[in-house]
Amino acid sequence: MLKLVLKGGSRPPWVGLAAAVWVQIASASSYNFSLYSHFLKSVLGLNQQQLTILGVANDIGESVGLLPGLACNIFPPWALVLVGSVCCFLGYGAIWLAVSRTLPSMPYWLLFLTHCIATNSNAWFATAVLVTNMRNFPLSRGTVAGILKGYAGLGAAVYTVIYSLIFRKSASDLLLFLAIGIPIFGIALMYFVRPCTPAASEDPFERGHFLFTQAACVSLAVFLVSTTILYAKTTPSDAVAYLLVAIMVVLLMSPLAVPIKMTICSTKTKKLEPQVESAEALASGESDSSSEIEPLLTPSSSSTNLRSFYENDDDGSDAETLLALGEGGIHKEKRRPKRGEDFNFHEAVIKADFWLLWFSYFLGVGPGITILNNLSQIGISLGVNDSTLLLALFSLCNFIGRLGSGVISEHFVRSRTIPRSLWMMFALILMAIAFLLYASGLTGTLYIATGFTGISFGVLYSMMIPMASEIFGLKNFGVILNFMLLGNPIGAALFSVFLASTLYDIEAAKQGSITCIGQQCFRITFFVLSGVAGFGSILSLILTIRLRPVYRMLYSSGSFRLPLSTVY
Repeated sequence: MLKLVLKGGSRPPWVGLAAAVWVQIASASSYNFSLYSHFLKSVLGLNQQQLTILGVANDIGESVGLLPGLACNIFPPWALVLVGSVCCFLGYGAIWLAVSRTLPSMPYWLLFLTHCIATNSNAWFATAVLVTNMRNFPLSRGTVAGILKGYAGLGAAVYTVIYSLIFRKSASDLLLFLAIGIPIFGIALMYFVRPCTPAASEDPFERGHFLFTQAACVSLAVFLVSTTILYAKTTPSDAVAYLLVAIMVVLLMSPLAVPIKMTICSTKTKKLEPQVESAEALASGESDSSSEIEPLLTPSSSSTNLRSFYENDDDGSDAETLLALGEGGIHKEKRRPKRGEDFNFHEAVIKADFWLLWFSYFLGVGPGITILNNLSQIGISLGVNDSTLLLALFSLCNFIGRLGSGVISEHFVRSRTIPRSLWMMFALILMAIAFLLYASGLTGTLYIATGFTGISFGVLYSMMIPMASEIFGLKNFGVILNFMLLGNPIGAALFSVFLASTLYDIEAAKQGSITCIGQQCFRITFFVLSGVAGFGSILSLILTIRLRPVYRMLYSSGSFRLPLSTVY
């Protein structure tokens, strides 16, 4: 029987979004590398290049997500979260055993492998929540991506507060928390991350709910920055420290207010009429209101492409076509998808837009990760021995870039059909300026450049995700997204290992030390990275020009329109 269900939204997607916030915070564990990297270096006697390679192992583990990308179309989301929890326990547990000297010695190759396993948990976590929530909210992809990646961007600041206030800057205790605490959170939350029936049209209350969630996210960001600055200036007592952590937990739980409010003040859900549940019912004029609801946006729902016939019902031809399709009277010829429709991976990878998006992303996140992985060493070389404030600043600005670009791009894509790649271009230009500020070595530019880099890094992350779904569809979004994320480890290997750390060690050798001091430690690296980001901005401009007709088609009515041939 052919079923076509056009029911409005429900409360469960908002419960899942609230749970996804916590899972996204957990998936930011790779940002902690700079908090324990110096401890790792001193305890295990590593040089800068060896330490940088471990940073690349972090990026490889976090970004090599083709396996979870394939798994998200086969297994339920909770299974992906469970696998991520196991990877986190095994990886960070082994690292803790090494630094605590519980294990007498660990080969370097095994240390590299444990970092890959530990941060690969992030790929499983992020794929589960991103794919699920993008399908649960298909009409607000930019907003959802901005919120989820915004909270992920705040993850580094959350861990910094825990590291500073609870563990009193004990790297060993932080690693133990990552090995035990995160898996517990993942297992506790995995049931709530699940696919739900999305709204067939825009919910009039949805905008208010998103605004509340964004406001809660901003409040958390302000609190985290204020707490970090407070700790940098003073050392609070244990009672004050635990109170601040309790406030942080309450702010993290605030997105739950939306489903709680919807449960207490339940409203009648709007349905899109007419609701057709089978071809036979259409022919007879009967319907079964008690039939089971099937999610619209799951790969197994092969019949939901018929939904689009109701977008243009000027005459009875659509209903006749729907009936003929249900009875097998029409055999649709297979054709290659157009941009905006569902692509298989092999169909997407041969498109110029795919590689323009990949290189635009790669030429930005590669330099950005280089800064993040070397932030502690950059600070020390320029006279800032405590990288905690730098990391918190990067995290805050990363959050601003992710959340802000989601809000701004969603406004302009609906009002003026401006492709999101335009904001990627601006982010890459800002990043190129930031690297020039780093290279200048002027007083105060370290913090300004770190802020600019964090904003740009966040924009690139937040914009790539909805763009990949808008251009190539949601059916194989998990695989396509995780292939795009391969730009992270490749960029880290090229720009961090072969460029930054090599030049750093050369300068350190000239000074007769393993620690390099002075502007010359990273100056050439900054100039090269500025040129790389500048070239990426040119590619983003080309992509914007190419995608303008696509976005006019998708958003010409002021909201996202599913293409006629879309199949989920």
